[in-house]
Amino acid sequence: MTIREVIQTILSYHPFLFDYQGCDDFKCGDPDVECTGIVTAISPTIEVIRQAALLGANLIVTHEPTFYTSEDSPGWFEDFPNSVYEEKAALLARHGIVIWRDHDHLHFHQPDGIFEGVLRYTGWKPYAKAVRPPYGGFGHFLIELPQPMSVSAVADHLMRCIGMNGCRYVGRPDDMIRKILIVGHLYPMMSASSPSRRDGKPKEYSVQIIGDMEDGVDLILPGETIDWTVLSYIRDANELGHSKAMISLGHYNWESLGMRYAADWLKDLIPALPVTFVDAGDLFRYRLS
Repeated sequence: MTIREVIQTILSYHPFLFDYQGCDDFKCGDPDVECTGIVTAISPTIEVIRQAALLGANLIVTHEPTFYTSEDSPGWFEDFPNSVYEEKAALLARHGIVIWRDHDHLHFHQPDGIFEGVLRYTGWKPYAKAVRPPYGGFGHFLIELPQPMSVSAVADHLMRCIGMNGCRYVGRPDDMIRKILIVGHLYPMMSASSPSRRDGKPKEYSVQIIGDMEDGVDLILPGETIDWTVLSYIRDANELGHSKAMISLGHYNWESLGMRYAADWLKDLIPALPVTFVDAGDLFRYRLS
């Protein structure tokens, strides 16, 4: 079975995206060679590539970009040299590894392939429901825990599930929470879909999450974060005596559970090939004063 045939099998598993022209494509290597094994990873880091080579796998299915740009083109096209790119490309070529990105198709899958992994490996799937906020934007997942947990206990649980040594949070560690909302990335000035605000200006996505918290959500789990919208609301709420919190695990950390799950369904989809999830590990290190 060639790598191209493997990818066609994956695309047949995912929903068909008409006239798709996005980031899900080959990033390097020859897809017409025989596939010797598959590695799934949140990011094709140098260590992930080395592990794939040790496993004898020549296909890495990644969720996030390979060569350091949001466009994620299969190469380096800036007008300055990049020695790290050159060394990484050489390492991939030396081991004959092909990288294919599965981002948009995973998120369009029903259920969403990333969030399905997050809910399964946190043990929260029985308590979760998909919700779409009335202001549009990202779909959300609301988890209503069977018993209240403290903010610190939720953080500890998530760190154990992911394999992290620490995380950032906004909130009071002993506050008890029950309703957790997994939300999208909190980018500066990113607009939610219509309708607009009463003054005619577009709604800002991260500001609208304040409405969810006012409606009873105790804690949010975003991907990316900014400080001056809902996070500042949470800090002010704490100082006024309200139990509100945010846990910042990092975009790659919690979405890596989705690529762990990808290895599960790939084993069922392509049983003739070895499939291994390789954890890229925490991008960040933590130092306490």
